[in-house]
Amino acid sequence: MALLQISEPGQSPDPHQRRIAVGIDLGTTHSLVASVRHGAAECLPDAQGRVILPSAVRYLLDDRGQVRRQIGYDAIAQQAEDPLNTIVSVKRFMGRKLADLPDAGRLPYQFEDQPGMVGVHTVAGVKSPVEVSAEILANLRQRAEDTFNDDLFGAVITVPAYFDDAQRQATKDAAQMAGLNVLRLLNEPTAAAIAYGLDNGAEGLYAIYDLGGGTFDISLLQLSRGVFEVVATGGDSALGGDDIDHILADAALAEAKMEAVTPQDKRTVLVAARRTKEKLSTDGNAHLSCALSGGMLSVTITREHLAELAKPLIDKTLASVKRVLRDAKVKADEVKGVVMVGGSTRMPAVRDAVGAFFGQTPLTDLNPDEVVALGAAIQANLLAGNNTQGEHLLLDVLPLSLGLETMGGLVERIIPRNTPIPCARAQDFTTFKDGQTALAVHVVQGEREQVEYCRSLARFELRGIPPMAAGAARIRVSFQVDADGLLSVSAKELQSGVEASVVVKPSYGLSDEQVANMLREGFTTAAEDMKDRALREARVEAERMLEATRTALAADGDLLSAEQRAEIDRLMAQIGQRCDRGDLEALEAATKALAHGTEAFAAERMNRSIRQALAGRKLDQV
Repeated sequence: MALLQISEPGQSPDPHQRRIAVGIDLGTTHSLVASVRHGAAECLPDAQGRVILPSAVRYLLDDRGQVRRQIGYDAIAQQAEDPLNTIVSVKRFMGRKLADLPDAGRLPYQFEDQPGMVGVHTVAGVKSPVEVSAEILANLRQRAEDTFNDDLFGAVITVPAYFDDAQRQATKDAAQMAGLNVLRLLNEPTAAAIAYGLDNGAEGLYAIYDLGGGTFDISLLQLSRGVFEVVATGGDSALGGDDIDHILADAALAEAKMEAVTPQDKRTVLVAARRTKEKLSTDGNAHLSCALSGGMLSVTITREHLAELAKPLIDKTLASVKRVLRDAKVKADEVKGVVMVGGSTRMPAVRDAVGAFFGQTPLTDLNPDEVVALGAAIQANLLAGNNTQGEHLLLDVLPLSLGLETMGGLVERIIPRNTPIPCARAQDFTTFKDGQTALAVHVVQGEREQVEYCRSLARFELRGIPPMAAGAARIRVSFQVDADGLLSVSAKELQSGVEASVVVKPSYGLSDEQVANMLREGFTTAAEDMKDRALREARVEAERMLEATRTALAADGDLLSAEQRAEIDRLMAQIGQRCDRGDLEALEAATKALAHGTEAFAAERMNRSIRQALAGRKLDQV
């Protein structure tokens, strides 16, 4: 009789088989990838042992005019020299138009306001934030696959809690372009709470204060026996450490009575400002100096001066904290602990202000740069079905209200913010005019009463409504939000049954065809990158062969005749030429030819070694 193998829901049928899943923190300044290994979440390092990947991509052309990319540390090292083609802090542009970027004029890029989403001009053409983010995600995916020497089952990718639908969809599209299966989008504060909750066994009401390079989030979470319930959330998707860098750079220029005129100047002074800010987290004062086109900028900044400059921004974050506490109807002293997340929380001024507001020392047990990725890795491990102990319950909330445009350009809220997700809501509407046979549905997101101040998410039409007197028709509009915070909307006329629906796709202007084109480009690039990798490996093998041959010639070159030596020298020279030319097949052939051409020499060397080993010995001694 045949046996059927069964398993728990979500678990692998083979209890010994583990699906490889990772958590990715796609950050404004830095990005990380983590996974649960040996029962604990840990960040995965690159070949040099670095877990942090700077969120930077540089586009450049090689000698043959082919587009190349530098990602991470290689890119960040060139941002001052090549600011137009080195894109940093791209997360702030995700799902955004030029009008959504108030500091666009202070940035060194050449923006293009494409339909729905801003693009950046580079030597490789206009690049959307989705494409740039996909480069970063692909690099992290490759790091994880190299670590495990296997393909990934999927990834949990974190986003700021205050990301709207357009920004979330942009993140999903970037992951798709990078070849990742998105198990879930997870709010960054929630990921941090998972890491702290599971590591420390914490329970009670916790505030997650997340100040990164480009975004600020504040979330209140109720932790209880493995249940992580987001009580309220708020923040600002355009506020972070980058803004402190700008303020510090402007203050330094003003003190020195200088200006950053060129794009190179703007990027150079920002790099110097960030370096000074980071140094002031440990030192009482630091020297901000850099070479600009107008001369040498050199000023001394104290920690107190930086705190004074950053105070308006820190106060702005605390105003968001007050709103979230008010939404949750709790007081600051009811919060059991405050978790600090994001590299900008290393600033003493930030920690002091948050500690004073809540009347307690913030929690900094885990590395603020890594905590989000660690929490995402724990969640990914659960969603992949690897946790045999069962999974904790995660109750996230909707960061912004969802609604419809009604007559007069007003917003009718269907799902209010801070509603736990996944969720579904429905509301009945009616026609405005006699005989009306169609209804335009405009879906918006935001907290304002007027449509023009909210973000447009989608538009569709319900047609085929039976002609009736105004107000007689009953149209039920249903909203459904999934666990990733993504929305689908349907409208149905209840008497006739006619129905129309829309899944809210990127409202930033990327069509399915554009995404498909980007995917095709990504696959083309992947092939080029694989070819480049193979060439680099072949060069390493050729250098190894040349070095071994040179060593052998130095030791036993006297075994060769002049003709034999000349032939080996010729074969070695061929390898050098092929290395410079970059022809993979020719280089592999030249390496193989050298190996074949030195076989007789290797045999002669072996014979000499044997003769030397046996010299002076009797047969019974061997």
